[in-house]
Amino acid sequence: MEITTRMEFDAGHRIPSHKSSCKNLHGHRYAIEVTVRGEIIEEEDKSDFGMVIDFKDAKELIKETIIEPWDHAFIVYEKDDVVIQFLGSLKNHKTVIFPKVPTAENMAEIALQILKEKFVEKFANKIKPIKVRLYETPNNWAEAF
Repeated sequence: MEITTRMEFDAGHRIPSHKSSCKNLHGHRYAIEVTVRGEIIEEEDKSDFGMVIDFKDAKELIKETIIEPWDHAFIVYEKDDVVIQFLGSLKNHKTVIFPKVPTAENMAEIALQILKEKFVEKFANKIKPIKVRLYETPNNWAEAF
């Protein structure tokens, strides 16, 4: 069985070598949909009886793993030295340094990888994230499998 939950966060980024306006510092209201796969719990005495996972529990894990670190942060590519230096000059600025350029595609892939690690820690292999859909705008998104 697969279930999906959706959450939103705000973050800034830039694509340093982009041919158009995305090379400038800007932000988005992102939405992230996480699909997980697992067996439906059949034990009647369990709180999650009839579910793969309680949506609240899934959201808490996604919140602590992705939303809280990325929300209201500026996500910057690790080789974007000029922006990293600028952000470092700001007092108490929330900056997330990415190993890849923070495109929707790369953000979706990184989110999926982080979530896979967290779900393995918490649920072994009983519940697995299998897809992340990251909306950069309401009409544009990337999916990582």
